[in-house]
Amino acid sequence: MTIHSNPAAGLDGVAAAVTALSHVDGEKGELIVAGMRIGELAQHTDFEELAARLWGAATAREIDPAEARQRLGEGRVAAFRRLPAILPATAGLPMIDAFRVAVAAIAPVEWLAPETVIVGAMPVLAAALVRQAEGKAPVAPDPALGHAADLLRMMRGETAGAEEAKALDAYLVTVADHGMNASTFAARVVASTQANLFMAVTAGYCALTGPLHGGAPEPVLDMLDAIATKDRIAGWIDEALSRGERLMGFGHRIYKVRDPRADVLKRAVERLGGRGTDLGFAAEVEAYARRALEAAKPDRRLDTNVEFYTAILLDALKIPRRAFTPIFAVGRTAGWTAHALEQQRTGRLLRPSSIYTGAMPS
Repeated sequence: MTIHSNPAAGLDGVAAAVTALSHVDGEKGELIVAGMRIGELAQHTDFEELAARLWGAATAREIDPAEARQRLGEGRVAAFRRLPAILPATAGLPMIDAFRVAVAAIAPVEWLAPETVIVGAMPVLAAALVRQAEGKAPVAPDPALGHAADLLRMMRGETAGAEEAKALDAYLVTVADHGMNASTFAARVVASTQANLFMAVTAGYCALTGPLHGGAPEPVLDMLDAIATKDRIAGWIDEALSRGERLMGFGHRIYKVRDPRADVLKRAVERLGGRGTDLGFAAEVEAYARRALEAAKPDRRLDTNVEFYTAILLDALKIPRRAFTPIFAVGRTAGWTAHALEQQRTGRLLRPSSIYTGAMPS
C-alpha cells in the first residue's frame, strides 16, 4: 500500500462516501439537497417532505411524505412518554450537555422505524429542556401539527403564528443536510461499524457541539450585542480584526463565496417583519464586515455564512441562545439518519490509514 507523506490536512479533497443525498459546490456557492437547490427546496418543501425524500434516497425506495408526517408525529408522542425517565438525568447541566444526555437516551419504538423515532424525538427533547431550564413542565406534542409548528408550541406552551412556524420550517429544511460535514462524517463512521442509528446520531450531535462546526450562531448575537449601535460598527470590527479575532458568522471551510443558506434564512427573517434583532442594523454589520474582511484578507474570501442569519432568525423566534445548537440538531438529524442508512446500505467499514511519526524500536 502506498502512503503519501503529506496527506491533505483535515482530509480536504478526500471523498469519504458516494452519496445521493446532498452536494456542496464551494466555488459556485451552491447547495443541492435531495435533487433541489437549497433556495427552491426551502420555498417549496416542508421538513417532513424533505425527510421523506432523504430517507427515500438513502434506502432506494420511495417514501410517502404523508406517511413520514404521520410517523414523525407518532415519534414525538413516543418521545414525550419517555421524558420522565430522561429529564432527571439532565437536571443542572448546561443545555448543550443536557441535550447530549437526552439524545443518548432515545430508545427504539417497536412499531416505528429508527429514523422516525430519532427525528421525532428531537423537537420534544429540545422543547422540554428549554422549559425545564425555565422551571416549567414539558408540553405534550400535537401529532397533527407540522414538526416546526409543534416544536414552537411545545417550547412556548401556546400555538405559534403561521409565519413563525413557516420561518422555523424553512430553517429546519435549510440545515437538514450539507454534504460530508464533520457531524455527518462522524455519524457515517459509526454507522459503518453496523452500530445502530441511535449510536450514529449521538456521535453526530457530539461533533456538532464543537465551535468550529455548529457552535457559532450564539456568538453572532454576542457580537451584535457588543457592537450595539450603528455608529460603533466600523470601529468595533476594525479593532477586532486588528487583534486577529474571528468575526462570527463569516467564513466557511467549503464555500469560497457567499453561503447560499444565508440568503434563504435572511428572507425568512424578513418575512417575520422585523421581530427580534434589528435587521437593518444586522445588515449594516454584515456589509461592513464583508468589506473589512476583503481588505484585511484579500487572498482569502470570507463571506457571510449560515450562522449569521441563523442567529438572527432563531432570536426573532424567541428561542433562547443556549438552545441554538439543539435546534440545529432538530433539523440536521434528518440528514444524519439518512447518511447512516445510506452508509449501512452501500458503504464499507470506514477505516482510513495513518502515517506514523513516532519512534521505531531498535
